[in-house]
Amino acid sequence: MIAQPQSRAIYSPEEYLEMEVVPDRKHEYINGEIIPMTGGTIAHNIIIGNLLVYLSLALRGKDFNIFFTDLRLWIPQRNVYTYPDLMIVSGEIAFHADRKDTITNPILIVEVLSKSTSSYDRGEKFHFYRTIDSLNEYILVEQDQMAVEQFTKLDRNKWQFQSYEQSSEQIEFAYIPATICLADIYDKITF
Repeated sequence: MIAQPQSRAIYSPEEYLEMEVVPDRKHEYINGEIIPMTGGTIAHNIIIGNLLVYLSLALRGKDFNIFFTDLRLWIPQRNVYTYPDLMIVSGEIAFHADRKDTITNPILIVEVLSKSTSSYDRGEKFHFYRTIDSLNEYILVEQDQMAVEQFTKLDRNKWQFQSYEQSSEQIEFAYIPATICLADIYDKITF
């Protein structure tokens, strides 16, 4: 999804959550600023669908939950609400303030990049995500070319980077019992 700034000074988290109950579209909340999210592309949707299918099958019967696009994430250390493209939670789901539409404990987040979100997802958004204690893995998937970046937490402030660009390459996730081939992520995508 692509964030677009909206004009108005500062909103409280409560005002934001009230607006999002029946939204005409989704918004991010970043420290008082409300940012409308634009819709995804066909490639974006196909990639998320492919990941959802393969990861759901790999994690079937295991203690993991997969969420995509419509479930909100609360990042308290940065006063941010956002909608990652895909999140995985291990074990019990931690909800924010007893809300059933906002979680706080993903172990893995995937973002599908576009030209307009790439810098934000790699920079400021990853900075926000790194403050989540439970987060151990961050995956960035290009939609305009075959390229995936994997960031794996080794220690509190130390992350390992791995890149993949060949259709035959396998991504082995460090914190979930799954692997996926780039050809499967990009199935039905034409560049």
